[in-house]
Amino acid sequence: MSKASVPILPPRGDMLLCARTIFRWITVKNLNTMHFDDDVNADTPMGILRGIKHGTESYHVLLKRLCSHSALLLDIFANAVAPREDLTGEPMIFNYAGLHCVVIKGYSKSAGYQPGLRFDDNRFRNSWNAVYVSGGWRFVQCNWGARHLVNAKEVPKPGNRGKSDSLRYEYDDHYFLTDPKDFIYEFFPLQSEWQLLKGPISIREFEQLPFVRSLFFRYGLYFPDEHTKAVLHTDTTGAATVRVGMPAEMAPSLIFHYNLKFYDSDVDVYEGVSLKRFVMQSIVGNVVAFRVHAPCSNSALLLDIFANAVTPREYLTGEPMKFKSVCKFKIVCDELQTVMVPLPDCASGEWGPTKATRLFGLVPITHPDALIFAGRELELQFRMMRPLTDFMATLHKNGSEEKRLSRHISQEIEDDIVIFTVSFSEDGQYGMDIYTREDTGLKDKHLLTHCCKYLINVSRRN
Repeated sequence: MSKASVPILPPRGDMLLCARTIFRWITVKNLNTMHFDDDVNADTPMGILRGIKHGTESYHVLLKRLCSHSALLLDIFANAVAPREDLTGEPMIFNYAGLHCVVIKGYSKSAGYQPGLRFDDNRFRNSWNAVYVSGGWRFVQCNWGARHLVNAKEVPKPGNRGKSDSLRYEYDDHYFLTDPKDFIYEFFPLQSEWQLLKGPISIREFEQLPFVRSLFFRYGLYFPDEHTKAVLHTDTTGAATVRVGMPAEMAPSLIFHYNLKFYDSDVDVYEGVSLKRFVMQSIVGNVVAFRVHAPCSNSALLLDIFANAVTPREYLTGEPMKFKSVCKFKIVCDELQTVMVPLPDCASGEWGPTKATRLFGLVPITHPDALIFAGRELELQFRMMRPLTDFMATLHKNGSEEKRLSRHISQEIEDDIVIFTVSFSEDGQYGMDIYTREDTGLKDKHLLTHCCKYLINVSRRN
């Protein structure tokens, strides 16, 4: 057995470091690529790992065994490697005492779960651990930490509205010593005392909690509306709004996207129109809002919200990036009294100039809001806080040809001011996309990158 076969344990007394060492040793391993000898002892850590790979053992069993059976660990360690020495050349003595570790059984919002489902059978039964460190019990979920399922969405390049979705697994540190108030969003123990909360909740309250993923907590996201539920019902106009708050330090770098489809199906179009066009995504301050309009009565929709933290430099290259799911909601429309038309077919993502400011340094002078009420003529002005070049704008209107509409847009640059002038031939609702790229002064230029978009209601009366 190699040195990598067992965790190298710290001296007696540092239980937190012991727990961390064991967790990392378990979770960094890629069982898909590991090979095991057929005669490996089933009662050793490597034997249990082999059992996990073949479906006969579980991560929570391995963690409890490693935490509790210190003699087993030390015997394996002594037989596997020579005595380690520190930098002074003296032998290092490991007088290790076992960690207190328990197995907890309950329910989890795991693969296959969708907001609104009930925990009335054994479909979502799960087990995890709690370890006693630093004077208290804390949660550890090695299974999700080792191979947490991630839904990765590749945002299409400008002008390409296709999508590429894939499923992959990756290491996730969120599930080591997870805070109980965060853990309860995904895991519900059968014994209420193992919620480790001052005020335990019921299984029905657990079902109603928003369906969030670990990245939600890693980015420090939260729900400004304290009573946000996993299932939202639309108002009489068929609208429902989800609001997600972000910490001030993350606001400049977080980018959000979404998917919308009918609940319990993969259908994401209605009468030939993408359901994405029934969502208005916008940012005000540190809150991103997704206003969903149901296209028809007696329907249920699934809203999946994605996020990624990027630097302006990364975004300006125009290269595709991966967005990961942070939360999901079920939107229910029982009755629709107002027929909702889809938004203009613009590039995906948020409406308004907020993205232009935080990622491109392009500050709106004339129109700081996503929605514009205009007459037949419109002028938009921006100030460049850093060099940009090659601006391009496109217009979109339901039932109108994009090429014909774009003839009515012109732009000019005066010093650090960018001016877009638009003329509209008829009243109605328009979408305006703006693209640009960084002026690097180099011969090889970056791709044109989507900068921002506006929703414009045009009427002679405005």
